[in-house]
Amino acid sequence: MMQLKLQTVICSTRPGRIGPPVGKWFNEFAGQHSSFVSELVDIADYNLPVYDEPNHPRQQDYQKDHTKAWSAKIEQADAYVFVIPEYNFCPPPTFFNALNFIYNEWNYKPCGFVSYGGVSGGLRSAQLAKQLVTAVKMMPIPEGVLVQMPWNKVDDKREFTAEEPHKNSATDMLKELHRWAAALKAMRE
Repeated sequence: MMQLKLQTVICSTRPGRIGPPVGKWFNEFAGQHSSFVSELVDIADYNLPVYDEPNHPRQQDYQKDHTKAWSAKIEQADAYVFVIPEYNFCPPPTFFNALNFIYNEWNYKPCGFVSYGGVSGGLRSAQLAKQLVTAVKMMPIPEGVLVQMPWNKVDDKREFTAEEPHKNSATDMLKELHRWAAALKAMRE
């Protein structure tokens, strides 16, 4: 099986966020259970302000160091899994912003979602995010992981304990994500 690079992207930057423990779990799971080389990427590490580039992202004429760093990181992957909370039934604004900072780097790559939130498990956020990623020519896959009440699954050491439904959903999502990543790689070459 072709080895491809997967980035697990933590989308929330809010203080006290649950994203890092959930993202760490998924990234480690992906590294053990798929044909991907998996890397954890945290949007918070890039300190992206509200979009501040003078040129359209399609031109890739980036002026700001934070954009250049973000572009270089995202360019490396063949596929993405966005670890995404639900804020007011929507993805966090940091997701929208990070998506909009660049364009070509996302093109013709598949993505999946590990969503989390209250009783819906962030499903509404993930559904809206799937529509948004198509604008940058990404292929969102139907399979995903929903984590209901994640704060009840994180211990005092900030470790997330996945349950069988999470693991089973993650396995299914990774298999499908790899199929799409392998197929779309030809479009990028």
